[in-house]
Amino acid sequence: MYATQAMAFAAPLAKELDENKVTPGVLGFIVFAVMAGGVWMLMKSMNRHMSMVNFEETPAQTPAASAQSSKQPAENEPKPAAPQGE
Repeated sequence: MYATQAMAFAAPLAKELDENKVTPGVLGFIVFAVMAGGVWMLMKSMNRHMSMVNFEETPAQTPAASAQSSKQPAENEPKPAAPQGE
């Protein structure tokens, strides 16, 4: 069936409808239900994949630990020579 033939059959039916009362109908409900089901399946899949992620963040250094580490000389810095006894 061609689109022009479908329009010829649908045109008389459209005139019988009340123009102030237009609803999406069964087709609109079916499309909405399929989209809602798809979103539900995607959310379920995302939840399953996110539960597989094992991310452990390294703890942040406390200010006391960072101050202590800054007092220690770096490995590549020369160390001061020890004083020689007389």
